[in-house]
Order: sequence, then C-alpha cells, then structure tokens
Amino acid sequence: MIPITGSIAIDEGELEERFIRASGPGGQNVNKVSSAVQLRFDARNSPNLTAYVKWRLPAVAGSRMTGDGVIIITAQTHRNQDANRREAVERLVDLLRQAAHRDKPRRPTKPTKGSQKRRMDSKTKRGAVKKMRQGKPGVD
Repeated sequence: MIPITGSIAIDEGELEERFIRASGPGGQNVNKVSSAVQLRFDARNSPNLTAYVKWRLPAVAGSRMTGDGVIIITAQTHRNQDANRREAVERLVDLLRQAAHRDKPRRPTKPTKGSQKRRMDSKTKRGAVKKMRQGKPGVD
C-alpha cells in the first residue's frame, strides 16, 4: 500500500507501469534502453479513493487525466528505470494529495464598531479639508 494521506492509501496493484524509450539527449543509450516510465492509474475505478478526491481530481490533474479517468504520468529525467519509477510514483502521490486537500471555508467577518467610527471620522475630516480648499470668489 502506498500512503497518500492519513485515511487514503492506494494499492500497488492498481498501478500499471510501462517502460518506454526516453526522448532527448543521451547518445546511443537513448536508442538502446527503455528507461522512461509511463505510469497509469485508473482513478475513476479505484476503490481506495473517496468521492471528494474523484470529483476534484480532473481539475487538479488537467491534461494528465484521460476522459476515462485514467491518470498517465511519464517520468524520464533519470537514466535508470528505478529512479524514474520512484519519481513517477512520487508525482502521482503529490497529485492525489493535492486533490485530497480541502481548503478551510472562508467565514465573512464584519468590521468592528471602532473601525467603522474611525473610517467615518477620517472621511468627515477629509471632506472638511476639501470644503476649505474650494474658496469662494470675492470673499477676500
């Protein structure tokens, strides 16, 4: 089991790994060795994810999630399969943690009586200053 949060963990059997050839520089090694990992996780049909995580996952995953609810993560930064496999699993865990995170609901607050009074006093004072600056013609 791979722990995601305190209450959510996914089974390793739900992950499907496929090894592909990595793109980019690397000389002959790139052409010979399939070191990149393509990790697939069927989130929609996973029994270990909560309904909230399944609902929020498409927004968090974006283009990494297919229309069928399968998350595809490709890791190819390292030169060996084990490191790429670990990185892909870490990225999946981070993605699921983001989807499981609930923001604290905002509770609107009211300004205090003192702050309301200070605001009104400053507005009155500013209005008085502007009134003084208007100057009536011919009153000198």
